[in-house]
Formats: sequence, structure tokens, C-alpha cells
Amino acid sequence: MAQQQHTIQVDGEDVIVIRSAKRRRTVSADLSGGELRLRVPMRLSRSDIETHARAFRKRLATRAARAGSSDEALMVRARELAVQYLGASAMPASVSWSDRQRKRWGSTTSTTGEIRLSSRLRNMPGWVVDSVLIHELAHLIEPGHGPQFQELVSRYPRTKEADAFLAGVTWTDQHR
Repeated sequence: MAQQQHTIQVDGEDVIVIRSAKRRRTVSADLSGGELRLRVPMRLSRSDIETHARAFRKRLATRAARAGSSDEALMVRARELAVQYLGASAMPASVSWSDRQRKRWGSTTSTTGEIRLSSRLRNMPGWVVDSVLIHELAHLIEPGHGPQFQELVSRYPRTKEADAFLAGVTWTDQHR
């Protein structure tokens, strides 16, 4: 099995290239010690390798961002938003994704401090998720949707924009 391994720079980052005589068309990639490692056919040009390296980097970054959408990452983000917009009285006991919420974007049990966000939000823009988190965090201070609650929610600058975005998603879901 003839293989050649060398390192090249693509956009200022090292890429380990493993050329294989057995490989004819496919290119695969993984991370090794934080470096991108590409397995490529022996004949693949430098230009094609760079194209594949960029594409795999983008794909791996997308996966990493989704992995960052864990319950733990959600809890960290909720605490950051609480401090920034609502103060220490809005600290949740737990924040988690819920696959069971199909009609609501989020829910809060104010007596226990538990917040659940619909898993449908995972692939939406971060500012939309933040807006839903602010809404649910505000319920830890004010259980209803009255004027005090509205004032708390409006502290997040993109609330109206996120509400419009979610209204559009809801409309689309209802008219499929």
C-alpha cells in the first residue's frame, strides 16, 4: 500500500495530506490533534486538495457548532443572558432542549427554575434562541405576560425581530 504523507498550508492553517495509490476518487477527512487530516487519491492536484480542505473545515465547524448546542452550552448561554439583561434574580436551575415541545418554543417551571426549549430551535439563528431564552428567563421573575414581563423581555434588543421570525416559521409550519 503506497502512501505519502506531507503537510501543506491552506488559508494559514496546517493540513496533513495523506496520498494513497489505492484511493481512486474519494476524499475523506478527520481531525488529528486539532489539525485537519485529508486522505486523498495520489493524483489529486494541490488546488483540488485546497478546495476539499476548505469544504471539510466548513463541515467540521458546522458539526462543532451543533455539538455546542448541548444542554450545558444552553445553560451557560442562559446565565450569560440573565446577567446581561435581567440580573441575578433570573438565574435558572436548569436549561435543556426538549424534543417533546412541538407547539411552544419554550417553557418555564418558575417554582423549580427549570427552562426547556424546543429542539426545533437548534438550527435557528443564535439571536432567535437568545430571544426565547430571555422570554423564559423573564418568567423566573414575572410568571405572567403583563407589563412588567413585557418590560423585561424588551431589554433584549432583537425581541421584535425574533418574534417576527418565529411567527413566520409558525405560519410556514401551519400551511404545509
